[in-house]
Amino acid sequence: MKVHEKQVLVCDCEQTMTFDAAKLAAPFDAGAPFVHTHLCRSQIDNFRRAVESSRDLVVCCTQEAPLFAEIASEIAPDHSIACVNIRERAGWSAEGRSAEAKMAALIAEAALDIDPTPAVELASDGVTLIYGSGEMALSAARQLAGRLNVTCLLKSGDGAVPPPVMNVPVFQGVVRKASGRLGAFEVTIDSFAASSPSARAGFAFLPGRDGAVLHCDVLVDLSGDTPLFPAPDKRDGYVRAEPSDPVAVQRALFAAADLVGRFEKPRYLKIDPAICAHKRNEIVGCDLCFSDCPTGAVVPDGDHASVDAAICSGHGACASVCPTGAIVFDLPRGSALLERLRTLTRTFHVAGGTGMVLLIHDARHGEEMLNLMARAGRGLPAAVVPFAVNEITQIGLDVLLSALAYGGARIRILAGPEHRDSLEPLRRHAKLVDVLATGLGYAGNPVVIDEVTDPSDLEERLYGAAPRPKVAKGAAYRALDDKRTTLRLALRHIHAEAPAPVDVLEIPAGAPFGRILLDVAACTLCLSCVGACPTGALGDNPDTPQLTFTEERCVQCGLCRNTCPENAITLKPRIDFTEAARRKVVLKEEVPFCCIRCGKPFGTRTTIERLVERLSGHSMFAAPGKLDLIKMCEDCRVVAQFEETEVPFAASPRPVPRTTDDYLEQRNRRDIDNKFDDNKD
Repeated sequence: MKVHEKQVLVCDCEQTMTFDAAKLAAPFDAGAPFVHTHLCRSQIDNFRRAVESSRDLVVCCTQEAPLFAEIASEIAPDHSIACVNIRERAGWSAEGRSAEAKMAALIAEAALDIDPTPAVELASDGVTLIYGSGEMALSAARQLAGRLNVTCLLKSGDGAVPPPVMNVPVFQGVVRKASGRLGAFEVTIDSFAASSPSARAGFAFLPGRDGAVLHCDVLVDLSGDTPLFPAPDKRDGYVRAEPSDPVAVQRALFAAADLVGRFEKPRYLKIDPAICAHKRNEIVGCDLCFSDCPTGAVVPDGDHASVDAAICSGHGACASVCPTGAIVFDLPRGSALLERLRTLTRTFHVAGGTGMVLLIHDARHGEEMLNLMARAGRGLPAAVVPFAVNEITQIGLDVLLSALAYGGARIRILAGPEHRDSLEPLRRHAKLVDVLATGLGYAGNPVVIDEVTDPSDLEERLYGAAPRPKVAKGAAYRALDDKRTTLRLALRHIHAEAPAPVDVLEIPAGAPFGRILLDVAACTLCLSCVGACPTGALGDNPDTPQLTFTEERCVQCGLCRNTCPENAITLKPRIDFTEAARRKVVLKEEVPFCCIRCGKPFGTRTTIERLVERLSGHSMFAAPGKLDLIKMCEDCRVVAQFEETEVPFAASPRPVPRTTDDYLEQRNRRDIDNKFDDNKD
């Protein structure tokens, strides 16, 4: 069977799965595939032949993926081998006999070609700082000394005895702050002091100093204090363990011992500074990405946000809350995540699946839960289709609304304990989607966040949920690599299929959709709001004083409101589904003010009249006729000031330059005068 021009090998894992091969192949217009029963063992020659004959191969087994990869590398190293799990995710289930639609969807998703994400390289030479107290920290340092270049920093030397051979430098001090990442840590230490070489029964230290700075590649924190970094488990090169737990300490030392060499991690994010809504002219608009980043990798950089790719852990919340799409989560690259989603839902429905529930999960907690359900419980229901992502916190409105537009009946997000403190953005997204669905006549609560750690609890929730009609007839459009365009396409489709469509839907404050309300009387058409708008929702007219607005482009960042000197702008969150939202409308326009001297239009009447009103009592304009300068264009204003009797910018008369001819003429006259005087005598 071929899917997307790739050969697919199907195995029922020693007949532990029962499915109709013809139904499995139906969405791909292919004949029923040969179903292996022991592909990884007795039928391994079939795999070898497939590798030789097919450049791209999809194998319906993940458990034996290392074996398949090893054999393929020997036969054809340049051939592509992808593995997909149809066993724990579909076949091993109480409803496995009717899971062909889900199996087909999973196979179609696995057969997609996805470009790799660029990598960030980190290098470590093994220079390690171990920070702790007493004999425990010293023993840990000596244990690692044979493999790493270790320095031991003791908060307190109490209980530690100097070793007969000092193979580890020992200092005393308290860490004030730390920054950096694997290969580039900087640690600031107070009361920093070297150990005395003559200490006998216990450590003694020389006089200390504050503000000492040490650099290291790996930082092992055994102090038991508050972590030196936010989200410490996500900081590469920072290894932490509670000193009271010897097992945790040993795990930390084993982990630190491996942190030598060159390492690669994905470049999770890409940023387009041009459309970032953070700041304009020192006025702040949006700062959601900074507050939702757990590691502090996203920081302000002038008017926009920037990310330290070496610190970024791929949490993804910054991209999920970004209203403009300036920050994009790039794993998988570009629009590949949405293309996976489109392929998954479309194939499921083409294969005859109904009531699809999309189960979004990560590769750690989620995979473990699904495996335990399949092996020890009833497995996943046939309508529940798993969708693996790097982090569930990367899921934003574009993914949720696209899933509904593509025909999902419900979205469930499986959250593990590590996400307990970072789910607020997801809850905000779920609330907005619920308001949208309810307002358009769909069944409410389409997005559910499952915070469970027991597989039996998740199983009970999935099997106990009532069937739901899908939100919309599955859309066919392909998502683009642009967040706002993706949102617009999804909203248009959901509205077009809505049971009770409305033209305008009021939504909660903070949502990235809406319009602005302009106080026309207060607005002077200074157009400072136009320069601040990052998306082009506000515009002007080069031919006449005019302020325009396109609602579909507005992200409610507030930069226009915060920039307006007249406080004439108010934000109004809502979603307008009509064509009016896509058209440019004029909020205010005026007849240009013409120069009272030459007649050239150079400003707006409101602005000039407001300036005259405000400056009429100023000392600089107290003299008669001075206020008229404000009513002149920039050229006439200068000319008028130089025509005054007392020119304020006048200087002393410029001396006439003297040339060689002037000097020669002067000399000739002097010679003539001398001759005249001689003759006179």
